[in-house]
Amino acid sequence: MKLQELTKDWAEFNYGFLDESAKREIRRRILKAIAVPGYQVPYASREVPMARGWGTGGLQVTLTLLKPTSIVKVIDQGADDSVNAVSIRKFFGRVGGAVETTDTQEATIIQSRHRIPEEKMRDDQVLVLQVPNPEPLRPVQPDMSVARVMHGDADYGQLWLILYEQLVKFGRIMKADQYPSLVNGRYVITPSPIPRWDVMKMHQAEHLTILSAGGEKRIYVVPPYTNVEPLVFDDVPYRVEDHQDKTCERSNVTGFYMNEVPQDDGTSKFELSDSNFAAKHIRKSEGEPVEIGETWYRQGRMV
Repeated sequence: MKLQELTKDWAEFNYGFLDESAKREIRRRILKAIAVPGYQVPYASREVPMARGWGTGGLQVTLTLLKPTSIVKVIDQGADDSVNAVSIRKFFGRVGGAVETTDTQEATIIQSRHRIPEEKMRDDQVLVLQVPNPEPLRPVQPDMSVARVMHGDADYGQLWLILYEQLVKFGRIMKADQYPSLVNGRYVITPSPIPRWDVMKMHQAEHLTILSAGGEKRIYVVPPYTNVEPLVFDDVPYRVEDHQDKTCERSNVTGFYMNEVPQDDGTSKFELSDSNFAAKHIRKSEGEPVEIGETWYRQGRMV
């Protein structure tokens, strides 16, 4: 065999950037993760035109799901207009011909970093969450081989101990994000660095949630209509961020998750973290015909 026989003529990159074998593997891993909710399925994370730690896991999953009829929305900590969100969204349009959108209601695939949209997602939509650290046991067990055994035995006693120590020391659980949550009564997961406000949005949700860590090479899934229960003690209820009385400076909307914006005089103003949700309310107040979907929360409380 000659070297020339092994080479191929130059061609443009494959549809959706990833080669077909990579897509097949990721699809198989996703199916396994759906069959065993919360279980971390390893996969051969490929190189993509993005540095590790900037959402390569979510990028690979979205590229695998992409098709010409896809409508893609990308969120970066609630914002659609950040450099990271805009760059990734344009990349999907360039390599897959997907339609780009910032509207939660229009999207068929939503890739997000650190947030779940305020508007409820439907059963025909897929949420892809970027995950920097998929292992909830890492704070208590740095040896990953031992952590795998602990998952197999459903041995999560040390996680409960951390929560108990925080209650004793601070009077409340201090875990603000990546709150450990039990999926389908079996596996404890790290639900991405989303705030506690967003964790309950996955409980019995209509949509499929795929969580992918490119650097750690792990995929896990919360299928539709699956129980997601934050680890809490019977006599200490789960508490989300108290934003019930916060009002958005731009949209004048009250009772949703806000970003605090410090001012020069030492005071603070607040803005809706979900930038598209805020933009819709602003346009509606200006008289435009805007469709705003149902929300998970009303006046700071889960519906």
